[in-house]
Amino acid sequence: MQPLIGILIILGCVFGGFMLHGGSFKVIWQPVELLIIMGAGLGAIVLGNPRHVLSEMLLQLKKLVKRDHHGQEFQRQLLLLMYELLQAAAGGLKALDAHVEAPQQSVLFQRYPLILNEPKLLAFIVDNFRLMAMGKISAHELEGVLEQELEAIQDELTQPSRSLHKIAEAMPGFGILAAVLGIVMAMNQVADGAGTGEIAIMVAAAMVGTFIGIFFCYGVLDPLSNMMKQLVHEELASLESVKVVLVTHVAGKPPLLAIDAGRRLVQLNIKPSFAQLESWIEALSGKSEQTTPRRRATDRVPGEGDRRAA
Repeated sequence: MQPLIGILIILGCVFGGFMLHGGSFKVIWQPVELLIIMGAGLGAIVLGNPRHVLSEMLLQLKKLVKRDHHGQEFQRQLLLLMYELLQAAAGGLKALDAHVEAPQQSVLFQRYPLILNEPKLLAFIVDNFRLMAMGKISAHELEGVLEQELEAIQDELTQPSRSLHKIAEAMPGFGILAAVLGIVMAMNQVADGAGTGEIAIMVAAAMVGTFIGIFFCYGVLDPLSNMMKQLVHEELASLESVKVVLVTHVAGKPPLLAIDAGRRLVQLNIKPSFAQLESWIEALSGKSEQTTPRRRATDRVPGEGDRRAA
């Protein structure tokens, strides 16, 4: 709803103000100018970016249109998934093989469909649980590895928004390009003996090109690039949360404290309280308590550190 309101404000104020000033919409409807400017912008995007960046740009734009953001339900599923994985790891990290090797077929992962629909986050989770299962790794070593991986992921995910921002900055230049071509055509008509009225119409049409370039820069593409940047920030926040959970777990903290450490990195507007997190975990544990006694999340299993190290 909010993006729609923003679009309506922009269109209403710009074009509505033009109409109130006595303008006519057909005067600024110049399909040829649009073709030149938008075609040049699209060509520059294709020319200046590799295929994987273009694919990621289309994916992020699709998410913006669908408003596919990480809300509180997403965070609930992520935290509970990590809690269940840490509980499973208490019996030895090898016990996780059935889940991390084929997460799409895992009953555990299938309980959290929002996470399964995020391939980057899912790959980050299963790959790093595999890393811990491969051998002994200290919390400091794991944190260093994950920080490097997150830096690489951040650079890749922010590249589309940076590229779109550069094209937004270039749109006024493409508008001037279209305007110059229009002026050239107008001067050519002067040489052919065209009347003053006809020349004025052609010059006005050429000036519309400058308007289109500026409008798409500040009214369309720059806001889109900013929205993409914020979308990437949300995705990176989830990855950072997973990183902190894993590092805290390897440091020897019990599952509940590890999950709470990850909870603290969730965005403020959707971050659950500690009491809310406990209620989620108690509801989850209550389902399994019918068949097996539940040990408290803060309890340590004897020999757990040894099994983790193994």
